[in-house]
Amino acid sequence: MQDEITFFGHPNVQSLHSRTVEITTEEHLTLKGDCIIGVRAERACAGISEPVRRRLMQDSAPVRIEVIVGEQVYAIAGSGDSRLTLKNKHDIVIRKTNFTCPRTLAVRCDRASSDIPRGMVERLKDPATKGLFRITVE
Repeated sequence: MQDEITFFGHPNVQSLHSRTVEITTEEHLTLKGDCIIGVRAERACAGISEPVRRRLMQDSAPVRIEVIVGEQVYAIAGSGDSRLTLKNKHDIVIRKTNFTCPRTLAVRCDRASSDIPRGMVERLKDPATKGLFRITVE
C-alpha cells in the first residue's frame, strides 16, 4: 500500500534534527523548525489514505518513506504502531524513537532529518523545489 504527498522547499529548511523528519501544510517556517524538510504539503496525517492508515496503526508494520526531490531519492525505514492516531491536520512527523502523538506517522525509523544528504537539503531551501513524500506500508 502506498500514499504520496507533495510538498515544497523553503529558505529556512535546515534538516538538522537527529531524531525526527517533518513536513507541514504550513506556508512559513522559522529556524526553530530544524527537523522540517518541506512546507505547503498537500496533506498531513489526517489526510493519509484509509488503507495506508489502517496498516500504519498496526504494531511493527514495516514502513518505507522515500523523500524524492527531482532524481534524488532518500529512503527511510520505520514501523507502524497501534498507538498512532494520525489525527493532525497540519504535520507529518517520522521518529527514530517510540514516541507517538497525533503528528506521528511512523516510529523506530532508521534515519532522521540530520541524515538527509546535504545536496538534497540545499535544493529544499528553494521555495520552487517540489518534493514528494512517498509512504509505503507492507
